[in-house]
Amino acid sequence: MELDGRVVLVTGGTRGVGAGIARAFLRAGAHVAVCARRPPDAPVQAAGRTAAFHPVDLREPTAVRELLSTLAERYGRLDVLVNNAGGTPYRLLGESDAERHARVVELNLTAPLTVTLAAHPLLRAARGTVVMIGSVSGTRPSPGTAAYGAAKAGLENLARSMAVEWAPEIRVNTLVLGMVETELSHLHYGDEAGIAAVGRTVPLGRLAAPDEIGEAAVFLASGRAAYVSGASLLVHGGGERPAFLDAANVNGTTTAPTADKES
Repeated sequence: MELDGRVVLVTGGTRGVGAGIARAFLRAGAHVAVCARRPPDAPVQAAGRTAAFHPVDLREPTAVRELLSTLAERYGRLDVLVNNAGGTPYRLLGESDAERHARVVELNLTAPLTVTLAAHPLLRAARGTVVMIGSVSGTRPSPGTAAYGAAKAGLENLARSMAVEWAPEIRVNTLVLGMVETELSHLHYGDEAGIAAVGRTVPLGRLAAPDEIGEAAVFLASGRAAYVSGASLLVHGGGERPAFLDAANVNGTTTAPTADKES
């Protein structure tokens, strides 16, 4: 298989997008380790294979270094690091203090930096690759999730700097995600009708599935992307239809009149 025998670590890989990424790497033949603060309700499995779970709080540098030491002892190598762990509650800037917002930045920016630095010696020895899981929230205003958006913007820039500093031994890229349907989608979009309505705002007509994100991550980690580094791959179903198109009273949903041709 495409990544047969490779060793992959997916942070936050026990549910949602992270589990979809882990399943994709299992299908590609890799040995997959996932980590999170709490164990999954059920093992992450695909293609008759199971990801190994490791409990860790990624905001604790000592615990992160111990995790990487454990992986080195068990596998002797690390080929791919997927920095997926992150997230945020909906919280307007004025509704909380700076310390609370800083915790969001810590989880979504500082923690990936901590993990990647701890993994650097193993990745360099394997001539491996890092895949950062970014978000469109880092490329546009993100009211209610401003600290998250700022962290994701920083993560994308961090990846580009790593790609330059660590070349040619290590490739570093970012998947910039749009909306993904997971077990927590109802917290953001409401019931099934709300999720479907939100999906219709996407040009492709639906939210992404976690395993589709996983397939994109496998591509960036594989030899097919051997010359791709410092890149940001948009995985957002076409993005968002510009609001002004629906607000304008010309050239919107109706066909504009065709100008007469002069002879």
